[in-house]
Amino acid sequence: MSRYAVFGHPIAHSLSPRIHAAFGEQTGIELSYTAIDADVAGLGAALQRFVADGGVGANLTLPLKQAALALCAQLGERAQRAGSVNTLSLRDGQWHGDNTDGTGLVRDLTGRHGLDLRGRRTLLLGAGGVGRGVAPALLDAGIAELIVVNRTPERADALVDALGEPGRAHSRYWADLDQQGDFDLVINATSAARGGDVLDFKLPTLLTTARTAAVDLNYGEAAIPFLAWARASGCRAAIDGLGMLVEQAAGSFELWHGLRPDTDPVYAMLRQHDASLHSAD
Repeated sequence: MSRYAVFGHPIAHSLSPRIHAAFGEQTGIELSYTAIDADVAGLGAALQRFVADGGVGANLTLPLKQAALALCAQLGERAQRAGSVNTLSLRDGQWHGDNTDGTGLVRDLTGRHGLDLRGRRTLLLGAGGVGRGVAPALLDAGIAELIVVNRTPERADALVDALGEPGRAHSRYWADLDQQGDFDLVINATSAARGGDVLDFKLPTLLTTARTAAVDLNYGEAAIPFLAWARASGCRAAIDGLGMLVEQAAGSFELWHGLRPDTDPVYAMLRQHDASLHSAD
């Protein structure tokens, strides 16, 4: 039985073990998938112990997605563009890094929620590992413009520089958001509300119109404050990150096992237990 795991800090909240167990049962693939707590400083040693115990593939969540870059012998194109890794595959004794966050988000928004992303003026809040993971895929999906803001402005600047599309991707200061006009898509990729804390920032309502879709990449309790702001601001749609979580997991599963599971029944199963969800991977 092949062994897989998700690494993060904290990690007890993760739904990934349930998701991959469901995928394995659906496809008839026997696997072990667990959650392992590791911080940035301890990630390398934790992965070594994991391999020694038979580990062959791993997912990464906060705060490890950028730290894992240095541990990879090879990076897939998506991880290179994002500067962020959420999927590790052991190949010839070395880690190969990839990123399925962006394709997972786009699949959820376009397939499950029926959004046409083409031509949308988009605001991305947060430039950490998950923000980096989704930004290239949003551009590939045809958005018209991407404005990135981060509480540490230098990280927003670094992400925009890495994207290499000066005509469509720009960084702005958080304090200047009320001067940026309105957006067709607002995505919260921050961890401000993780663990159920209230958002530690305020967003102007002038960012949205009746056609705006607001998406929080968190799910469960962590998504409540941002989605409440979205509804109070009159957004057309307020979407949490549960669907993205399932879709990015399916992307990792496909990389490891060579087939893509049916995500709809797994998403439906988790949505039934929405009250017990706490935070995003």
